[in-house]
Amino acid sequence: MSAAGWRYFSTVLLLLAGSPVAQPEDWPQWRGPHRDGLLSPAAAPASWPEHLKTKWKITVGEGHSSPIFAGGRIFVFTRQQGKEVASSIDPETGKLLWHQAYGAPYTMNPAAAQHGEGPKSTPVFYDGRLYTFGISGILTCWDAATGAVRWRKEFSKQFRQTSPVFGTAMSPIVDRGLLIAHVGGDGNGALSAFDAVSGEVKWQWAGDGPAYASPIIVELTGSRQVVTETQSNIVGVSAVDGRLLWKIPFTTDYVQNIPTPLVHGDLLILSGLAKGIMGERVGVNGAKWYTETVWHNTDNSLYMSSPVTEGDLIFGFSHYKRGTFFCLDAKTGVTRWTSSPRQGDNAAVVVAGENLVLLKDDGELIVAKASGKAFEPLRHYTVAESPTWAHPLVLRKGVVIKDRDTLALWNEEKAQP
Repeated sequence: MSAAGWRYFSTVLLLLAGSPVAQPEDWPQWRGPHRDGLLSPAAAPASWPEHLKTKWKITVGEGHSSPIFAGGRIFVFTRQQGKEVASSIDPETGKLLWHQAYGAPYTMNPAAAQHGEGPKSTPVFYDGRLYTFGISGILTCWDAATGAVRWRKEFSKQFRQTSPVFGTAMSPIVDRGLLIAHVGGDGNGALSAFDAVSGEVKWQWAGDGPAYASPIIVELTGSRQVVTETQSNIVGVSAVDGRLLWKIPFTTDYVQNIPTPLVHGDLLILSGLAKGIMGERVGVNGAKWYTETVWHNTDNSLYMSSPVTEGDLIFGFSHYKRGTFFCLDAKTGVTRWTSSPRQGDNAAVVVAGENLVLLKDDGELIVAKASGKAFEPLRHYTVAESPTWAHPLVLRKGVVIKDRDTLALWNEEKAQP
């Protein structure tokens, strides 16, 4: 983007910063406003500069939870000295507006020790409140303006374990005044809906333990549903009362159901470690729900990354061949292209306008065309020197990157006079 363009976007952001009204570039939860990795065209940068520079950088703590943006503020959820910390940050200066912490001792399973002790779950902003879900299963409602705790829950009296084997990673969602989270642990949990204001339990489905996937809300055949990957299934649960409508038995090695489901038309796009990618249709016959596999692509598969769509194309990051980016036809599941192999262990994938914004776990940010013809990178940036497992936060004024323990705003590097 030109220097003038960045200045214009920065001015607009400053004008909006004090407003509580949702704005086009708000990114208030995991994978954005609609939980699909799609940045609205009004919020997407028109172009990308040749170089980026760091405007500000602050230490916020460890964890893979992704930063969000709402109400003119950045919010981030991290770990510092054995405590989980929620923080509010001025996007213009990087100034810490408030931060609140609580004790949350946690020891990561040795098999995943390199990922640290979390948190992994991304916060959600709703109606002036911020909701966080800690790696050990502590669910908190904060006043987003002040950081005051409105309510907090931990579930040790209800479940023998309060998080899955590798810690809580599912990011809560709010739907029509209900905060929805899959609480509990290995083999024993409940997909639960809490009153977003009071924290009162409104419904629970206790048919399976939680996995690491984050739920979505969809309308399927006239029914509003929560769709998610649980420990051993993919399920559709009524968003109104928690009734199980349908389920697909689904297990992966080491019990690692992770990707967030995606909707395209009347299809659910589903995947898991070494399971390929499926286009699944859900229907109902009388009172009986059913599912059918419309297509199944075995060339690619999703492990920890979740896909996006642009038009009738699906883009994502496959763990096959030590990491490849790919494009599928959303109607048929046919592979349109794959990138060169050995791209890395993981990548976050976001659609911004006509481009893909791809953040690899090694700190490389790639901007590529959202094209079905080939993998066409336009820009390559190095934005971190430590692992970048959190999603990037794309704003008009630049890109916010969370690495191992810092948060930084990158924008256009201005030419020297």
